[in-house]
Amino acid sequence: MYKRQILIAATNRPDVLDPALLRPGRFDRRVVVPRPDLRGRMEILKVHTRDVPLAEDVDLELVARGTPGFSGADLENLINEAALQAARNSKDRVEMVDFEWAKDKVLMGTERKSMIISEEERKTTAYHEAGHTLVARLLPNTDPIHKVTIIPRGRALGVTQQLPMDEKHTYPKEYLLNNIAILMGGRAAEELVLNIQ
Repeated sequence: MYKRQILIAATNRPDVLDPALLRPGRFDRRVVVPRPDLRGRMEILKVHTRDVPLAEDVDLELVARGTPGFSGADLENLINEAALQAARNSKDRVEMVDFEWAKDKVLMGTERKSMIISEEERKTTAYHEAGHTLVARLLPNTDPIHKVTIIPRGRALGVTQQLPMDEKHTYPKEYLLNNIAILMGGRAAEELVLNIQ
C-alpha cells in the first residue's frame, strides 16, 4: 500500500520523488502478456467451448488458425457469437458455419443486407475479388484462400480472406512482395477486364 501511495504522489508531483526510488529494479517491473499463439488460441477455445454443444463438423484448430491476433476475450466473444447464431437458427448444436459467420462478424462487421448495390457495382466487386484470388492462387509461397465474398460487410463491398497454414513471426521478402501483388490484383483485374482507369 505504501509503494502505491508513493507512485500516486510521484505521478502528481515528480519534483518531490526521491531519486533512490528511480533506481533500476524499484518500480520498473513490467509484465508483458502477449496475444496467444496458435497453440494458446487452441487451448483457450477448448476452455470456452467446454459447456457449448458442438456439432461434429467443428474444427477448433481451423478456428484457431483463422484468428491470429485474437486475445482470450476475443475468442470468448467469437464463441458467444457463434452460439447466438446457432440459437437464432433453432439449432441444438453450434456448427462450423456458425463459427465462420461469427468470425466474419467480429473481423469485418455485420452484413449490410439493406445496402442497395447496382448490378454494375456488384460486377466490379466480383472481378475485384476474383483478381485478389487469382493472384494469390498463382503466386508461390502465399497463404491459401479461405473465403471470397461480395456480400458487403462493415466498410468493405467484398472480401478475399486467406488463412495462414502456420503461425508466422518473421516474413521473407518474397512473401511480403507477393502480398502486395495480391492486394494490387483486385485493381489490376478491374483495369484488365472492365477497362476501369
